Amino acid sequence: GDYLVTIEEKSKATFLRAYVNWRCMSAGSSRVCVRMVGHKMEESYSETLKEQMSIVEMPLSDPPLCISCCPVNGDLLVGCKNKLVMFRLKYLVINQNLTVLDFERSLILHIDNLIPADIVFCAGHIAITTELDVLILKLELAQQSVDRPEQCAQSISTLEKPVDGGPSTHTLQPELDEFIICQKPVELLGEESKLCEIPVTLESTELPTEDTKRFQVRYLLFRRFTPDQSPFGFCEETKLHSVQLLPVYRTGSSVMAHEETESERELLSLFCFFSLPHVGYLYSLGKLVELISTYQYSEKSEQAVLTPQFLHVITSENLQCFTVRCSAAAARDEDPYIDTTVKACPPVTLDVCTLRMQLFIGPRAICHFKNHIILLTQADTEDITERRKPTRKMLFRKADSIKSRTNSESEPGWNLYIINTVSTIQLYREMVDYSRTYENVKTESCIHLLSEAHLLVRAAIMDPSFRKSDEKEELLRAFRESCAFLGDCYSRFDTKDYHLALPYYRMSGLSMTEVLKRLVSEGDEAQTYERGFIFYLTHSLNEDLNEELSKESANKVLQIFCLADPVQLPHILCSPCMTNVCPLTAVKYLQKVEKMMPSVVLTLTKAFMALKMGDLTMYAHEMDSYKETVLACGFIGQPKLLRHRKEGIVIPTEFAVHLKEMQPGLLVAAIVALHENSKMELEEADTFFKILCSNSENAVPQLLVDFWEALLVVCSREEILQELLLRVTSQYVWRISKQQLPETKPLKTTEDLVNSCNHFGLIFPWVTSIMSAGSPSDKDYCEDISKLQSLLCSHSINIASALPVLEPLAEAGHVGLAVRVLCSTRLGKYEEAIEQLLERCPDAAVLYAQHELKDDNRAVWWNKLLPELCKRARLTGNDCPVLISSLKAETLSVVAMELELRDFLSLLPEDGTAAFFLPHLLHCSQRKLLT
Repeated sequence: GDYLVTIEEKSKATFLRAYVNWRCMSAGSSRVCVRMVGHKMEESYSETLKEQMSIVEMPLSDPPLCISCCPVNGDLLVGCKNKLVMFRLKYLVINQNLTVLDFERSLILHIDNLIPADIVFCAGHIAITTELDVLILKLELAQQSVDRPEQCAQSISTLEKPVDGGPSTHTLQPELDEFIICQKPVELLGEESKLCEIPVTLESTELPTEDTKRFQVRYLLFRRFTPDQSPFGFCEETKLHSVQLLPVYRTGSSVMAHEETESERELLSLFCFFSLPHVGYLYSLGKLVELISTYQYSEKSEQAVLTPQFLHVITSENLQCFTVRCSAAAARDEDPYIDTTVKACPPVTLDVCTLRMQLFIGPRAICHFKNHIILLTQADTEDITERRKPTRKMLFRKADSIKSRTNSESEPGWNLYIINTVSTIQLYREMVDYSRTYENVKTESCIHLLSEAHLLVRAAIMDPSFRKSDEKEELLRAFRESCAFLGDCYSRFDTKDYHLALPYYRMSGLSMTEVLKRLVSEGDEAQTYERGFIFYLTHSLNEDLNEELSKESANKVLQIFCLADPVQLPHILCSPCMTNVCPLTAVKYLQKVEKMMPSVVLTLTKAFMALKMGDLTMYAHEMDSYKETVLACGFIGQPKLLRHRKEGIVIPTEFAVHLKEMQPGLLVAAIVALHENSKMELEEADTFFKILCSNSENAVPQLLVDFWEALLVVCSREEILQELLLRVTSQYVWRISKQQLPETKPLKTTEDLVNSCNHFGLIFPWVTSIMSAGSPSDKDYCEDISKLQSLLCSHSINIASALPVLEPLAEAGHVGLAVRVLCSTRLGKYEEAIEQLLERCPDAAVLYAQHELKDDNRAVWWNKLLPELCKRARLTGNDCPVLISSLKAETLSVVAMELELRDFLSLLPEDGTAAFFLPHLLHCSQRKLLT
C-alpha cells in the first residue's frame, strides 16, 4: 500500500519504476518528482515531498521480467534472466515531520539457465516458476564462520551434480526443431529438493556493516510437470500460472503501521499455490513441506488467486470459488494440542468443495483485496452480439459509441468489476441452513458441510484484522455455535470419528445440561444413543466439573447408561455431577448390573447410595461382603467414592466422613492405597485429612499422622520416605514440647510400628535407663515419646536434616537428653554423648558404653570414659557411688580385658588407691600369662 511498482516499456526499452506517495495524485495534486534509487534527498526540497508523488527509477543490468513485493515487510524481488534481484524497503527519516520511502539493492540470487516466468516473495521465501517448473527457496541467516568470515558475503549452495559429469538437464537443447523433448515429471520435497540440480549463488550488494545480514539458501520444493499432464490430453498451451505465497498470522496479532515495525504481526504459517490450466496445487511450507489440496477445474483456467478462506479461479466464462484448508493447517501450527479431548479442528485432508460459479464474459485477470474480488474482463463486440441476441439493438448502440471513441473497429471492450464477497457470517449461515437438509439422513455430508462452515469462521478469526472487526463478537458466537453443531453430528451419527463429540462440545462452551437437552428427546423411551454421545457423557462425568445435574437430568443419565453401557454405572454415580441423583433409583439400576457382573467398586457404590438414603442396615450388609483389605483396594478402582476435586481442591465425600467416624482404619488404608497407586498425591492427602477433620490449615489431625505412619510401612520411594519421616518426627516433637495430646486415639502403638515397619527400631536399653529417671509428667505423652525414640533408634531418618525439627526438645528434661545423645551417637560424636550422660544421667553411661562402644569405637572406653570417671570420682569423693560402681564394676573390667598391662598402668591415675585398682591389675597380668 505504500508503493506501486511497475515494469514499463518505452521505445523498446524496459524500465522498473516504483511510484511512492501516490495518494497525492488521487487527492488532486499533480506534482511529480523523479529520482534514482538511493538518491540522497536534498534538504531544500524535502518539505515539498509531502505533497508530491515520487517516481523512483531502479536501474538493472538485465531487463526485468517479473516482480513481487513481500506482504510482510515490503521488500521487493525482481526476476531477470538467470538471476533475481532483491531491493530492501527503507524508511528514511528526513526530519521530525517527514519520512520518505526508498529502496536499497541488497542481494542478487544467480540461478543458472533459468528464465523466470513468474516469481513470488514472502517472509524470506521465494517461489519461482518457469513454464513447467516450480522451485521454492528460503533465505536464512547464515551461520557466522570464525575461520573464514569472507565467505558470509557470498554463499554458494553445495548441490549434488550428476554423477556421470554430463550436462545439466537445463542445458539440453533439441538438435532438430521438429522434436519436442518432454522431461520426466518429478516432485522433490524438503531436503530432497536439493537434487533438482539448479545451483543458486548469493551475491550481497550492500555495503558491509555490523548490521548487515548474511544469507544462505535452503531448498524447500521442486516440482516439474510435462505438457501431457492434463486430463484433457496433450495440450501445447500447458504451462504454470498464478504462483502465490499466502502468509497466515498468529491469532490475535494486529496489523501495525510501518512506524511500528518492531511490533510486526507474527507469521504463523506459509502456503504456496500454483496452477496448471486444469489443476491447481496447494502446499504447506512449515516444518514439513507437504501437499495439502489438489484442485480439479471443470474447464481450462486463466488465472487463480488464493485467500485464507477461498480459492478464486477464472476460466474463459466463469468466476469459480473453492474452499481451502489453510486455516486447518495453521490452527495445528499454532496449537500442537488441537487434536485432543480438549480441542479439535476439521482435518487438512478434508475434500475441497466448489462453493460458487458466476458467469462473466471474457475474464482476463483477477486479484483480491480484503473482502473484494477485482476482475478485469475483455470481450469482443462480436461475442456479445452472438451471446445476447434478444438485446442486439441496444448492444449495437453501445458498440457504436465505443467505435466513435476509439476509432478502431477491432478494439476490444474492457470492463473492471469490483465484486464484494459475501460476508463470513452470511455465508456461514447459508452453509448451516443447507446442512439441515442432510440432518435426518445422518450422512457424512452434514459433517462435511458443517466442517466447511467451521473452517470459514476459524479463518476469519485468524485474520490479523479480527481484533478490530465489527463482527468480532458475532464471529466468536458463530465459532462456538459451529462447534456445538459438529458436537451434535458426532454424537448423533454412527461415525468412526465419534470421539470428536467431546472436544467440539467443550469448545462450544455448552454445559452438560444444555447438551442433554439438545440430544435427549422427552418421553421417548425407545431412543437409542450413539457412541459419540456416550463417549462425551462418560468423559464429562469422570472429570471434576463444577456442574451439578438436576435430579431429572441425573436420573436420565442413569437410564442412558443402563441401556448403552451398564458397566460404567458405578463410576458414573460417583461423579460430583450426579450429587442430586435419586439413590433408590440408583440402587435398583446397580442391582441389575450386579447380577451380570459383580465387583468391589459396585458393592462400595451401593454402600455409598445406602448412606445417602440413611439405610445403615443395607450399608453394613454391603460393607461386610468383603474383607477390609479388599475394600481398601476397591477404592483404587473409583477414588471419587472418597474424594472429589473442586477448583483444584480435594473435597472428602459423605462416604469418607462416615468412614472417619466408624472405620478410620479402613479410611487410612484406602488413602494409602490411592497414594501408592498414583491416584492421590501426598499434598492432596494432607488437604483431604485436614478438611475431613475440620482442622485449621496449620494444625495436623491425628488421622493424618496415622496416614503418614501407615504410609511409612509400604512406601519405597526414598524422597517421599524422608519427607514422611520428617513430618512424623515434627508432629511428635510438637506434641511433646507443647504437651498436646492427640484428639483421637492413634491407630498404631509404638509396638505395632516396630513390628510392622523397619523405619521404627527397638528402643535401646540406655534410652530406657534415661527415661526411668524422668519426671512423672513425661508418662502422659509416653506414646509420642517412645515413637520418636523408636524412629531415632532406627537408621532410616537423616539425622542432619532432622536436627532443626528436634531443636524444641533441647531443654526438655530427660526426653531432651535422650534425643540429644541419640543424635550425637548417630552423628558419630561418642565422646560428646558420654560427657552429656556423665553430666546428666551417669547411671546410663556404662549401659551406653556397652551398647554403642564396640569394634572401631572401643578405644573410647579408655581414652574418654575411664579418665572421665576417674576425674569425676576424685572431685566428688565417696558422694557419688554410681560413678564409683561404674568405674569399678564395668569400666576397669573392660579396659583390663582389652589393653596390655603397660598400657593399662599408664592410664591409671597416680593419686589413686592401689587396693582399688589391684584386682584389675592382677586380672590383666594373669590374662597376659595365660596367653
